[in-house]
Amino acid sequence: VSPAKGLCKCFSCGKGGNAVHFIMEHEQLSYYEALKYLAKKYHIEIKERELSAEEKQAQTTRESMFIVNHFACEYFRTVLKKHKEGQAIGLAYFRQRGIRDDIIEKFQLGFSANERDAFAKEATTKGYKEEFLLSTGLCYRTEEGKLHDRFWGRVIFPIHTLSGKVVAFGGRIINADNKKLAKYVNSPESDVYHKSNELYGIFFAKQAIVKQDRCFLVEGYTDVIAMHQAGVENVVASSGTSLTTGQIKLIHRFTNNITVLYDGDPAGIKAS
Repeated sequence: VSPAKGLCKCFSCGKGGNAVHFIMEHEQLSYYEALKYLAKKYHIEIKERELSAEEKQAQTTRESMFIVNHFACEYFRTVLKKHKEGQAIGLAYFRQRGIRDDIIEKFQLGFSANERDAFAKEATTKGYKEEFLLSTGLCYRTEEGKLHDRFWGRVIFPIHTLSGKVVAFGGRIINADNKKLAKYVNSPESDVYHKSNELYGIFFAKQAIVKQDRCFLVEGYTDVIAMHQAGVENVVASSGTSLTTGQIKLIHRFTNNITVLYDGDPAGIKAS
């Protein structure tokens, strides 16, 4: 890197360019995303065309949903680390699975209390609109019209976009013996979340994928976490065995080499 000339060059792979190209490679961002990244870092205003009323509304809605998701992520993390129920049940579960504290922190894992409206009450008390609690899928309305939490009584796995924003959540029940409840509950499709275009762990894996020029593809959240803990970071999960075109395109941005490591059950073998 030459700060004086504003240029960079990798003599191993041959790639190079200016500061924008450096950020594109280092952070694995598009040209537009890299410009916004640099502008934000150095407090530079980017002049863009005036958005239409409809575009402004859509942008505001998306931003509000990401803000609510961020609040939810921090809430679940706080419950896990500081509340008695979170420590006794959620933290104990992660440690029983052999997940270290630094990995819990890295992936922003959390816990939702075993109350059907604990999060909903906290969020509305803090001033977050019910409209966005519903549109993100964090809450839902019962037939009686009550606002209930979608992820109550579960350990929480936040799902991040390529740029690191929390776009959705996955929640796993602790006691899998209760057959009346689904083992996993996931955020529904929304204006910001489309499962077919997201990969769990991509934010934490993108640089390692480029460096290793290979991506390991696994099924679930804990598969990604276990491999990271073992020192293998170029790994993402498709959250099931239904690999989509959008997910393949996302991996293709970083490498052409994919190794599929799905589970050894019939579904995993068939999908592989």
